[in-house]
Amino acid sequence: MIDWNDCPDVERILGKVSGACRVKNTRLPVDAILATADDYTPDEIATEILQGITPEIARRIINFARHHASHPV
Repeated sequence: MIDWNDCPDVERILGKVSGACRVKNTRLPVDAILATADDYTPDEIATEILQGITPEIARRIINFARHHASHPV
């Protein structure tokens, strides 16, 4: 499980999106980005798949998750 506390693009607020980690200031669960990360580029995710975020945000979240996966705490 990823600890998203150090990722500035992610927040978790109890009562919003069932308490799931989501892209800050949206209702988009982080898992939606990660579920598409192997098949699409951050640009495609942001413009074609999950509109409402920027490619930079998608890229940072994907990189954070991949870094955490290769360097677990």
